[in-house]
Amino acid sequence: MNAKHSFENLGQTLADNIENAKTVIGRRTAFMNERLQQKAEAEGEKAATEADLKADLQYKADQEGLCAAKQSAYDERQKLRGDELDAITQAVEILSSGDVSGAADKHLPAMLLQMKSAVQAKAYDPLVAAQQQVARLLSARADKYNSQLLSMLAMRVSADPFKKVKKMIREMISKLMQEATAETEHHGWCQAELGENKITRDTKSAAIDDLSATLEQLNAEIAKLTEEVADLSADVAELSKDRAEATDVREAEHAKNTATVADSKAAQDAVTNALAILSDFYAKAGQATALVQGVDNNLPSEDAPETFDEKYTGMQGESGGVLGMLEVIQSDFARLESETSAAEAQAVAEYKKFMNDSEVDKAVKETDIAHKQGLIAKKGSEAQETKKELKTTQEELDAAEAYYKKLTPSCVDTGMTYAERVAKREEEMQSLKEAMEILKGVETTTI
Repeated sequence: MNAKHSFENLGQTLADNIENAKTVIGRRTAFMNERLQQKAEAEGEKAATEADLKADLQYKADQEGLCAAKQSAYDERQKLRGDELDAITQAVEILSSGDVSGAADKHLPAMLLQMKSAVQAKAYDPLVAAQQQVARLLSARADKYNSQLLSMLAMRVSADPFKKVKKMIREMISKLMQEATAETEHHGWCQAELGENKITRDTKSAAIDDLSATLEQLNAEIAKLTEEVADLSADVAELSKDRAEATDVREAEHAKNTATVADSKAAQDAVTNALAILSDFYAKAGQATALVQGVDNNLPSEDAPETFDEKYTGMQGESGGVLGMLEVIQSDFARLESETSAAEAQAVAEYKKFMNDSEVDKAVKETDIAHKQGLIAKKGSEAQETKKELKTTQEELDAAEAYYKKLTPSCVDTGMTYAERVAKREEEMQSLKEAMEILKGVETTTI
């Protein structure tokens, strides 16, 4: 029975080991397949990202070059306009100064008289009156629309010749139309860049939120897995401790039971020898001859003490009790041996079962620890990749924010909205067209 029980326990242990090994193989095979799939996906994503990065860098270089060229052209145009206004203002101040007018009075009296005559003649000239009307119109519109362009042109109209005024107005209308076309193109470009930049900033901000949440979740899962590994490790250590204590107890119990069985066998042998000796003695004692008290005239009959009147064969009456007691003692030792042997066999079976069960439990927990440690390593790697991606996305968002700040001066913070600038330019063009119509009408009438 012990051999059969040991065989069954060993078979069960081997079957459990096979089942555990199959489970570990299945888990590791699935983990390997998952990692291979992740590797393939990561390689594909890497190639796509590298291609996107190359395209983005090229687009960035192109846009920076275009923006630099446009900014340079814009700055030059602004500077040229400012220089032009400064030159016109200085010329007017110089012509109006006493040096010029005084020198003309001193050295060119004839010319001055001719100019005065011309002025007096012009006072009655319809072309001059038209110029003055145009100047008043442009001056009023300049005040109404707060237009420096119309104000400057009003000053020029009243001072320049008629044909020069017409040419200047036509050139001004053409220039305003070119500016309108250029600004329309620039506005379209700004709208496209601002729209794409907003999409980029919104996308990157959403991606940062998602990556931050993913990183937080991964850190929480790693912390939970670490805590579970610590608990499993404590359980494994406790199992190892319990197995060691059970082994110590089993060895002490085995030594005690072995000694008890040996003592029981020795006691049974001794009781058997004692029973043999006493049985042999009482058998011989039953045949012994004893003294018989008879009538003897030579001995006193009355005063003499009583003597044995039958043969002595030993304590035959009590022999049954002594032998029976020894037999009881012998049976007690035999029962002690049997019970101790049975207890030893049961203890051995329970010890083996406990060791087998604890070994299986320990192996399962150790496998679970290895699996969770693998998950910790995997999620740690994912957390590192998420951190890198989060950093890259944050850098991309920062670049988009910087580009938005770069677009702001020329596309957002221009002092006036695009609609206001268009309306003002249309009002200026309408005023110039009305002025041109006045001049054309006067010229036709004069002709």
